[in-house]
Amino acid sequence: MAREIVLDTETTGFDPKTGDRLIEVGCIEIEDLLPTGRTYHTLVHPERLIPPDAIRVHGITDEKVRGAPKFREVVHDLMAFIGDAPVIAHNAAFDRAFIDHECGLCGHELLEETRWIDTLKLAQSRFPGMANSLDALCKRFKISLVERTLHGALIDARLLAEVYLELKGGKERRLDLSSARTTAASVASAAATGGYGPRPRPLAARSTEAERAAHLAFLRENLKDRSLWAAYGLDVEAA
Repeated sequence: MAREIVLDTETTGFDPKTGDRLIEVGCIEIEDLLPTGRTYHTLVHPERLIPPDAIRVHGITDEKVRGAPKFREVVHDLMAFIGDAPVIAHNAAFDRAFIDHECGLCGHELLEETRWIDTLKLAQSRFPGMANSLDALCKRFKISLVERTLHGALIDARLLAEVYLELKGGKERRLDLSSARTTAASVASAAATGGYGPRPRPLAARSTEAERAAHLAFLRENLKDRSLWAAYGLDVEAA
């Protein structure tokens, strides 16, 4: 399976080079474009005060991070969760700059630039000239924003995971996945419930009795697992 990590951060500002710091990181694990349910989330003490303008965006105050761990105390857990997977972020250069800056401060190895996948660039390629913020993409793909009143790393990572799925194929991808997992049992269930309803005028068989007998003889002789045919209502043994 293709394992990827969807990541989002919240910060004290826009540029780590001017003293801004990371204050929250959230990650969602996906495999073959579907969330596995595994997440990583933590607040991070920024070792500085959080400006009011930043608080208005994400609602994270100095009080909320007062007892939070510093980045150097969580970096090993974060990197262990990411592992060797590609990292997906919206406007990835922003998140990468802060992650790299924090790793540099504590002497931790940086994530390779080639591992970062930028959904903003994917969206700009697909929708040139259109608004491609995370909010705009959620609205375009009809992804609910009801639960999100303020920006939050884990909430935004969840939304981004849905956006990434849509950018990579969306509902068509979901259909492909569900079709691949269809079993003989589900086929049998659909047949038993008459999913399409009976024909008002049943079609006459186009095979002869001799052809049907030859077919059953072939099945009995060559097939060990006859469940597929049973799913379509044909009992090989009884026949």
